[in-house]
Amino acid sequence: MSLQDVLDPLQQPLFTLLDTPVSWTEVLGFGSGALCVWLVARQHIANWPIGIANNLFFILLFTQAGLYADAGLQLVFITLAAYGWWTWAHGGGPGSSESLPVRRTTRTEWIWLGAAGVVGTLAITLLLDRATDSTVPFWDALTTALSLTATYGQCRKRLESWWLWIAADVIYIPLYAYKELYLTSLLYVGFMALCVLGLRNWSREPSPRAKAVLA
Repeated sequence: MSLQDVLDPLQQPLFTLLDTPVSWTEVLGFGSGALCVWLVARQHIANWPIGIANNLFFILLFTQAGLYADAGLQLVFITLAAYGWWTWAHGGGPGSSESLPVRRTTRTEWIWLGAAGVVGTLAITLLLDRATDSTVPFWDALTTALSLTATYGQCRKRLESWWLWIAADVIYIPLYAYKELYLTSLLYVGFMALCVLGLRNWSREPSPRAKAVLA
């Protein structure tokens, strides 16, 4: 049995939404993503393996949709999830002391983040435009750059990282709808709501107890 034999059933439509077939891959991506967010909100360590499963479903889903940068981004998230899982299992989870406080992003960091975001967006846009059949190379590249800079900010517990995630989600929601990934678009509405909640909590109580959530 080949890998394609395993993947083919996941690509089959399960039902139709707005006259568009919805595959098993998108349904499983939606379900695992929603469960992951719920577990993160409860600070449960099981969010990490569920999140990795979600990333794997999204790699397949985004590749099918021609969102190649988003598919590649899932590999970064898998790496971060593995690190987070290890950290929580070794005393970095709920109830433990944490030395890294929530801070504001410095001017120097903004300069570096801005430069990295611009260069990354341009480079990925050119790569997707020339090497793939992507129909949305710029938007795919922009959301990837925003997600990576937001991930850096949350790893460093920078308050403004939530704004970067919100900006990415504002683009992701219509982008996925345009690609007829309606369940995924709806899932990112939930991610954006969680980002707003995280921003409010970090602003009110920027303490080591605040937990970062990836969207």
